[in-house]
Amino acid sequence: MKFSIPRGTFDLLPEGMKSGQKWRESSRWHFVEEQMRQLAFDYGYQEVRTPIFEYTSLFVRGIGEHSDIVSKEMYTFVDKGSRSLSLRPEGTASVMRAFVQGGMQSRGVFRKLFYMGPFFRYDRPQSGRYRQFHQFGAEMIGDPLPIRDFELIEMLCELYRRLNVKISPVKINSLGNAQSREAYVHHLRDYLSAHLDQLTPEGRKRAQNNPLRFLDSKDPKERELLKGAPSLLDFCDHESRLHFDILCGLLEKGNIPFCIDSQLVRGLDYYSRTVFEVDTEDLGAQNAVGGGGRYDGLLAKFGGSDLPSIGFAVGMERILSVMECQGCEIPPAPVPFVLFIPKGEQADQYVLSLLYRLRCQHIPSEMVAAKTLSKALQIANQLRARMAIVIGDRELEERRVCLKEMHSGAKSEVGISDLFSFLIQRWEEDGL
Repeated sequence: MKFSIPRGTFDLLPEGMKSGQKWRESSRWHFVEEQMRQLAFDYGYQEVRTPIFEYTSLFVRGIGEHSDIVSKEMYTFVDKGSRSLSLRPEGTASVMRAFVQGGMQSRGVFRKLFYMGPFFRYDRPQSGRYRQFHQFGAEMIGDPLPIRDFELIEMLCELYRRLNVKISPVKINSLGNAQSREAYVHHLRDYLSAHLDQLTPEGRKRAQNNPLRFLDSKDPKERELLKGAPSLLDFCDHESRLHFDILCGLLEKGNIPFCIDSQLVRGLDYYSRTVFEVDTEDLGAQNAVGGGGRYDGLLAKFGGSDLPSIGFAVGMERILSVMECQGCEIPPAPVPFVLFIPKGEQADQYVLSLLYRLRCQHIPSEMVAAKTLSKALQIANQLRARMAIVIGDRELEERRVCLKEMHSGAKSEVGISDLFSFLIQRWEEDGL
């Protein structure tokens, strides 16, 4: 049976993965993931893991039936039990479902949760946008105060600082409450209806079904038209406006650069009050590297208490792309501190025992068998080992080994009985 790869399979992959270059080094991912996980722990967040797929109704109810994600981008299928399931397109709805079904609320109404993993959206693959992508997200449940909005924005900016990523000022806006947002939508729809002849077919559909989504339009003519559209902030209720003004004051006092974008709505229907987004100048059209907002009414849609919540999500592929564009330094992949070249059965047993002891001390160590010494040293260079040690029957008999520094080529002798303590001392002196 002839096996063939379906046409377009590799469209799922980031460009660098097709060529086998750059993205093949998982150490880049490990570094970014470690920074994200440590940041979450520093801010008091606990990890939550949700399924790759959920009931489709979860996302329809949570994200919004007329959102682009639900109407055009979800991977949906019917399983053998005739249930409609969808690969998760975003993380918040799943986390809220897990919060309710997992009984987290019984352990206290205030929770800080984070997640990390793959997500899926059907879209035309392009730079910064893939059908399978990865996100890091944080969700804070149970506190309505604007100081928590500030904390989430600060946390997001701190992530970029730790990664040495240069970002534009944070864009912020307020969507108000449900009543003020409904009044705004009415006026926006009237404004757009008066200019239908200037809209694209997709724009006319959005203007009718979900005018807020029209504010996300990337069409140049529609963007120009939006300059005359009513502002969300002009329709905000008093409490939402006060909440927003307090947040702006906190950002100013916290020295976090920001700008007010009265047309920022983000792409999900569950947002309320504060929304925010972080952009960079290095990714072209897909320049957003993170964002989020409040979703105070979302938890109740899944059967939980009506607890205020706020969160953000960061696209990991985009973070890695902008780090590469900006030349951000990423620590190299771990390399062997010492590589042993055993010669003979007795040497094999001795090296295996020594390797175990070193690895228990968290010292990266390796062994290699090769037909010739030159070939073994060549492998040591390829692995970028710090030093290489040949151990054979003669070395064991004489109780001394020859150590070679791979970078400088310098050689020295060390007694067998002192070798373990010598390697630990060197490890500590090198600050590794």
